[in-house]
Amino acid sequence: MTTTTEQNRNAQYPDGLRFGRIPITAVSPVVEDGRFPAKAIPGTTLSIGATVFREGHDQLGVSAVLHGPGGEEVQRVRMEPVGSGLDRWAGTLTPHAVGPHTFTVEGWSDLFGTWEHDATIKIAAGVDVELMLQEGTALFTRAAADRDETDAAVFRGAAEALADTSRTVEERLAAGLSAQIHEAVAREPIRSLVTVSQAYPVAVERELAGRAAWYEFFPRSEGASYDAGTDTWTSGTFREATKRLDAVAAMNFDVVYLPPIHPIGRAHRKGPNNTLIAGPGDPGSPWAIGSEDGGHDAIHPDLGTFGDFDAFVARAGELGLEVALDLALQASPDHPWVAEHPEWFTTRVDGSIAYAENPPKKYQDIYPINFDNDPVGLSEEVLRIVLMWVEHGVKIFRVDNPHTKPVQFWEWLIAEVNAQHPEVIFLAEAFTRPPMMHALGRAGFQQSYSYFTWRNTKTELEEYFTEVSQVSNAYFRPNFFVNTPDILTEYLQYGGPAAFKIRAVLASMASPLWGVYSGYELFEHVARPGAEEYIDNEKFQFRPRDYARAEAEGRSLAPFITRLNEIRRTHPALGDLENLRVHGSTDAATVVFTKHKETAEGKDTLIVIVNVDPHATRECTVWLDLAGLDLDPGDFGEDGMLVVDDLLTGQTFHWGEHTYVRLDPYAEPAHILSIRRQL
Repeated sequence: MTTTTEQNRNAQYPDGLRFGRIPITAVSPVVEDGRFPAKAIPGTTLSIGATVFREGHDQLGVSAVLHGPGGEEVQRVRMEPVGSGLDRWAGTLTPHAVGPHTFTVEGWSDLFGTWEHDATIKIAAGVDVELMLQEGTALFTRAAADRDETDAAVFRGAAEALADTSRTVEERLAAGLSAQIHEAVAREPIRSLVTVSQAYPVAVERELAGRAAWYEFFPRSEGASYDAGTDTWTSGTFREATKRLDAVAAMNFDVVYLPPIHPIGRAHRKGPNNTLIAGPGDPGSPWAIGSEDGGHDAIHPDLGTFGDFDAFVARAGELGLEVALDLALQASPDHPWVAEHPEWFTTRVDGSIAYAENPPKKYQDIYPINFDNDPVGLSEEVLRIVLMWVEHGVKIFRVDNPHTKPVQFWEWLIAEVNAQHPEVIFLAEAFTRPPMMHALGRAGFQQSYSYFTWRNTKTELEEYFTEVSQVSNAYFRPNFFVNTPDILTEYLQYGGPAAFKIRAVLASMASPLWGVYSGYELFEHVARPGAEEYIDNEKFQFRPRDYARAEAEGRSLAPFITRLNEIRRTHPALGDLENLRVHGSTDAATVVFTKHKETAEGKDTLIVIVNVDPHATRECTVWLDLAGLDLDPGDFGEDGMLVVDDLLTGQTFHWGEHTYVRLDPYAEPAHILSIRRQL
């Protein structure tokens, strides 16, 4: 609700002028001056910032206002100054509904704050005493005319007391500064010269767009069998793969991601370990899409039928999982598109179609798509394919190499799909230059792979955590995959089991989105010589795994991963990205960060300390910025220390601003500490 003193609200920006009556600049989060929406999910904390100031010495007020999909006001908060003399203001908004929102910042002259400041100083100094009391009387009389009866009565009473010359000056002033007056003003300030910024867009998408744990596996490897007598493999099927879903759900994952499930071409099919010659029984790369059995709208016959796939999706849903499908816009030489639409590819001067390359890697079994010859026809075909899979229950697409297609195309496609199905989510698998990765986020991709995979040292991690949580968070949601079929980092190759624990803690605690490719829980770490990928890579061959035996023999990380995902589900602070704050330690290999969130149920604060050296025990002093943790006096025990519970080990510690820590990577390389709120 606004007050009567907000005249000329629409005349705050005279023609040709960019400054309003109250200047409002540097608003955030704003993506390219509002050309693209900032990203949010229901319940997330949206930090609003703005530089707001005015001439003279009158008091200033600033508000942030959230508007819903229909333009209606859904939340209004008073912003507070940040720092001293910076004219920077901050506040938080929390959207709760999915859909396109906007927010505005309002700057206004704070009439009560100005009167309170001047009256307190002048009356104490004996200057303009009666004048200040009369001005207060007039202020409250005007305010009473705009309020409901309860607040109007408070203002009328104050006005009468200020005008009552039978009382002492002190009594009259006290009536104008009473707790009831402050409460009424807090509910609805007394404002004038209200200036409203432009409306900035916010895309509020469903929760899995910004909070999810992903698990990737190849359906063809589940239940695959080898006959030594005939030296042949039999592919796994969707029916066999469905049995794996119970274990994935038991580890508290939210999304199960499948590499391409389409027919695979035979022309230039790759053999084991990316060899150029494939044997008659080698299955080929799922990313070499297309054969006489069909293309992107078909299922590989070895996996089963559409009925089998639908049953797989349905069973995942029963277990609380969603299925993400790979969208790889490329084709094998055998894809029907090659014969039917050669214009969708690049033809070289010798008449051959160019195959995919990422020097020094060559993918002779894959033809990249060319969007320049028939952009409309190709775009409509891709839209048809995506909508077809949506009809089969796929609401999430992991897009392979989107940075090799025009950003303009993705902006169009995602908008078209989301216009019909706003629940559909797109993940960009784009390990490329930052401008392209960020552009894909602006274009509509709800989340993206990230550089986390290669950030291993303390300095690298601290810098990257700060970047993704504080700099690019409005438009770039990083999904911290710890490994992929393509990526087995040296850190995992040589770090032993401790390295796998360390990376899992960092990924799951730092980002609301993280992912695991199957085999990670079995500590698979042997690389193909000369490559940063697995030996006997599952991209080119069947790779069934005995997960149950490994867990029974204590050789599985599954229980640890299960606990991490359980912590994520029970601690709301881990559901936001922008609340990550890096803290200090005296050791070059000990990373410290916190996550804090205030909810209707109370405050949730986690302190994460990780030894990122998988080979040695590290000892140090951790330096916490207690002021940045939003602590209350009641959070400290009788000894003046914080009581914290380690969510990994169950131990309880007493922590202060400076605390000694010793982390043995062979035992537990990390603490995940929850501040226990004192009763």
